[in-house]
Amino acid sequence: MKVLVINSGSSSLKYQVIDMETEACLASGYYERVGSENAFLQHKVNGEKHKIEKPTMDHKAALDVVMEQLLHDEYGVIESLSEIDCVGHRIVHGGENFNSSVIITDEVVQAIEDCEDLAPLHNPAGILGIRACQSIMPNIPNVAVFDTAFHQTLPKERYIYPIPYEYYEKYGVRKYGFHGTSHKYVAKRIADLMGKNIKDLKIINCHIGQGASICAIEYGKSVETSMGLTPVAGIPMGSRSGDLDPSVLTYIMKKENMSVKDANVMLNKKSGLLGISGISADNRDIETELAKGNEMAKLALDNYHYLIASYIARCAVAMNGADVITFTAGVGERGPESREAICNMLKFMGVELNLEANKVRAEEAKISSDNSKIEVWVVPTNEELMIAREARKLIKNKA
Repeated sequence: MKVLVINSGSSSLKYQVIDMETEACLASGYYERVGSENAFLQHKVNGEKHKIEKPTMDHKAALDVVMEQLLHDEYGVIESLSEIDCVGHRIVHGGENFNSSVIITDEVVQAIEDCEDLAPLHNPAGILGIRACQSIMPNIPNVAVFDTAFHQTLPKERYIYPIPYEYYEKYGVRKYGFHGTSHKYVAKRIADLMGKNIKDLKIINCHIGQGASICAIEYGKSVETSMGLTPVAGIPMGSRSGDLDPSVLTYIMKKENMSVKDANVMLNKKSGLLGISGISADNRDIETELAKGNEMAKLALDNYHYLIASYIARCAVAMNGADVITFTAGVGERGPESREAICNMLKFMGVELNLEANKVRAEEAKISSDNSKIEVWVVPTNEELMIAREARKLIKNKA
């Protein structure tokens, strides 16, 4: 069985073709900075990288380029789209409609669309991927794997908001949490790396990329996470604000005569690291400016690191301790400076880094010292493999 995995992020498109007999990746790729003139695709087959510099202003255009690579005359991995047995899609928000992965039907697509207001940067992109695949491969089943599903184990007192309860009953207003597929993969993987049963571990996973969330995983189950009703909540991100005093928003809306739509744009696309620095939503750009002495770059990163460390401590409270802290996703895997800054604020918890080991980028590695009371690891995520496993399970069960 071959599974094509489509993972549409807010400004990226990741994909893999996976042979599920061996779980070997036949081809993979990452379209960065989708929606800009600087967009480019890194497509990898048999260890060879092919860079395609092609501006793509939306995810549909990016997916068209991806399909061209999979069918390429020289380095394609399939001769026909009929070789794909199913497509697994990462869908960010399932609301309370879904607590597990499902085979996609018209009703499922409608339910995902109904949640667009809760994930305005992601669900529309996910739907574009679904519709494109249905159009190109109409006879091949599609599976939706929801980021929210892993967090259905949150205790009610941790997912309910202290506002009138009727809004939960009427509209499902509650904390949902996101990046569940990544958190689930990393939790399973770190247990293997440490040679321990996941049911014996208290894990704090830091998924830090353009989107970012922290998750407390106690004995294999999510018990606390930073994102909330939508992916804009929690810690600051590339262009998303993270948590705010609610009155900040109403105050600014009044002063600026701002509409709800404009407020959503501000919170999702103009805030976070970009909002403070005025430079970029990309950590790499901000770190470049920091090296030049840019004070706003320093302020943005100091705020970012402080709030991440604060939420790690909150997750430790949720589990009454922690055995291991894992860093994953773009910044978590490739940002030694950020990892060091965050861990330096966790010394009170007994966290101590091995500075030489921390130089690692995008490789599995223990980066804490032998004296650290809590182990710290870099564990590159593989959301695509988790999505493919979910897709295979559903398709086999249907058969």
